[in-house]
Amino acid sequence: MGKVTKDMGILDIVQQYPETVQIFQKYGMGCLGCAAARFENLEAGAKVHGFNPDDMVNDINALIGE
Repeated sequence: MGKVTKDMGILDIVQQYPETVQIFQKYGMGCLGCAAARFENLEAGAKVHGFNPDDMVNDINALIGE
């Protein structure tokens, strides 16, 4: 499918790679059903929660094998 990037939508990532829920939870973004998750990309969500989006992308891509 390809590599996850920080400009991808949060829900798009979780729908394509359900196993990434654990990474979002690790970074305190467990509320994937909230309204913001519907339109925010990973970078915006990470910044709102005080995390480096590049670290999250690296963790997600390591998990999914990209």
